[in-house]
Amino acid sequence: MPNDRITPPTRKWLALLAICAAAAAMPLTFTGTAVALPAIGHALGGTPVAMAWATNAFMLTFGSALMVAGALADNHGRRRVFLSGSLAFALFSLALVFAPGILVFDLLRGGQGLAAAAAYAGGAAALAQEFEGQARLRAFSLMGTSFGVGLALGPIASGLMIEVFGWRSIFLAVVALTTFAFVLARFALTESRDPASSGLDSRGALVFTAMLALFTCGMLLVPERGWSSASVLALLVGSLVCLVAFIAAERRISRPMLDLSLFRYPRFVGVQLLAAAPAYGFVVLLVLLPLRFVGIEGMGEVAAGSMMIALSTPLLVLPVVAGMLVRWFQPATICGAGLLVSAAGLFWLALTPIGAPVAETALPMLLIGLGISLPWGLMDGLAVSVVPKERAGMATGIFSTVRVAGEGVALAVVGAVLSMLISGSIAASDVAGNAPAAAQRLAGGDLQGALALLPGTDSATLLALYGQAFAWLLMLLAGITAITAVVVFLFLGSGETPNPVAATEPDEAQTPPPPRASSPSCSA
Repeated sequence: MPNDRITPPTRKWLALLAICAAAAAMPLTFTGTAVALPAIGHALGGTPVAMAWATNAFMLTFGSALMVAGALADNHGRRRVFLSGSLAFALFSLALVFAPGILVFDLLRGGQGLAAAAAYAGGAAALAQEFEGQARLRAFSLMGTSFGVGLALGPIASGLMIEVFGWRSIFLAVVALTTFAFVLARFALTESRDPASSGLDSRGALVFTAMLALFTCGMLLVPERGWSSASVLALLVGSLVCLVAFIAAERRISRPMLDLSLFRYPRFVGVQLLAAAPAYGFVVLLVLLPLRFVGIEGMGEVAAGSMMIALSTPLLVLPVVAGMLVRWFQPATICGAGLLVSAAGLFWLALTPIGAPVAETALPMLLIGLGISLPWGLMDGLAVSVVPKERAGMATGIFSTVRVAGEGVALAVVGAVLSMLISGSIAASDVAGNAPAAAQRLAGGDLQGALALLPGTDSATLLALYGQAFAWLLMLLAGITAITAVVVFLFLGSGETPNPVAATEPDEAQTPPPPRASSPSCSA
């Protein structure tokens, strides 16, 4: 229990420090693994699909468990769930240091994602109870800034540790941060629950997790087996069946894990689209670009990490600026403009050739980061504003699930699309060899493995084909981001605000006003 000798104001800010430390560890384990992936593949081996699971296992379990973790936090206690998640996060991270093979590594990454979901959902819900009004907004802003610090410093810090101590060392920093978070929260965080909680929606949780798992598995197998493969079709159809079952399950219970009635409101839908937008316009680049820089262009881990700073550093500053801009501009305008800027950066990067000078590559990356930082600074607060305080676990669960699950789905889909684009470029160039398998190797940053599958082909030819496919992918992402910007602007500009408790508590329902500022945040 919290230490009674600590004054209440001090205790609250110590609790915030604990949650921020855990928050910084989550993007660190994501970006660090992306930078280390070529070294991990060299040390542990594994097929392209197995290597893809090194990132997807974390994102899949993180995204699919967030709503469950939010419900558990509301029902069993936010402090208890945060402590359990942060301790488990530290233990799984420590186990990754000693992973003997790629299968064990992938399984541990899945466990790490489950623990991260508990720590995130419990911590965010606890913050909503610890602070009120403007203090709550500042607290969420600091939590989001911690995510930004983990994103901005993760690649370069991981690159330095990999070159000096080896790739296993990157998980020790995560162990240190999460252990510190656990110890501090043990003494500073108070317990709270939702008195109206009706328990865990186990059926909804099961089919939702199955839906994401089947879809991700199917998309990871598409480059290798093709869309017409019986196994791929079975996985995707199974995912669709689970989606239908999930919707049916959520409509039958009074306090669902996901309140589907919210999706009748354009503003709520706009917030969820805003949550998903960074997944395909920013987060996928946190994985694809390190693979390109290290595995394809031959950069060292430190150099690749330094390049990634251009993409992620704006998250340290601009989210706070976005919170200030709401004094003069509507959130819909800021978010829409930011996404358009990000789309312009993606298009610019598509026109930048492989192996271009550092400045030519870094500038469009910086523009992408600048654009995505503006909505990033507002979307958490916008999400919290549409759900009453007592359902904070549900609120953070829905929003964070859309964001993190969207990131996991985007990684699987974009990886498959890149592999197919590379395969098409190889086939069109009449290069002899196994084009689909070579494309998978290239998409995973394994240039030497691709050369071995295409005898007689030189690296310059493969670099040109890879660059062409990568450019087409970036143009596709730019188009999707631009369309999302327009839809988010229109939907967020809707004046109708949902009240998720109106259906069950009509006499007590009150819609809180939207905050003037909110926190930046990140998924893993």
